[in-house]
Amino acid sequence: MEFLDQAVFGFFVVFLATLFIFGEVMVRTKGLFGIIGIVIMAIYFSYHLTAGDSLWVVILYLIGLSLIIFDGKVTTDGTIAGIGILFMVLGLALPAPSLTYGVLVGMAFVIAAPASYLFTKVFPKRNMWNKMMLNDKLSSEHGYNSMNDDYRDLIGKTGRTKTPFRPIGTIEIEGKLYSATTDNQWLKEEQKVKVISVDGTRIVIVPET
Repeated sequence: MEFLDQAVFGFFVVFLATLFIFGEVMVRTKGLFGIIGIVIMAIYFSYHLTAGDSLWVVILYLIGLSLIIFDGKVTTDGTIAGIGILFMVLGLALPAPSLTYGVLVGMAFVIAAPASYLFTKVFPKRNMWNKMMLNDKLSSEHGYNSMNDDYRDLIGKTGRTKTPFRPIGTIEIEGKLYSATTDNQWLKEEQKVKVISVDGTRIVIVPET
């Protein structure tokens, strides 16, 4: 495996390994991508690591991968994943025989990790990445409404209280229920009211005269 002495080959080995490892994280392939990626990455580590530094460098790399998976499953905001990426890049670059080699394998990782998302175009993807990839669109077809626009249209409309107001309660306008406030007035149930203002999702009503 003397070809791994050359930085260009190291780049391609790390690129392929990262592509398949992250591909396993991105899509459901029953472990196939994971096995391929681990085998290729093991070739890289086994060639460059000495007995003295092999354990802690591999642990650093695995901690980074674990943080990325944890972020995808739990926090989903990308912060912990960013730390994990840094750990993985360090785990790859530190055993490199030269600075140029280390920069190239780091670049291979940075390019391959997002490139693995292309696997989702072919294979069924894992649901845990929906939030990080912003696939949960806040659209009406997914059960969401553009609330500010809807609420703004309520100004001037009339409806009825469906609960007593003290001073917050529920009103019905055109068959839809909304939470509203009277600004310190108490109202009875089934009283006719009018929307006078909307601030965000805060609806202010007064008795209809």
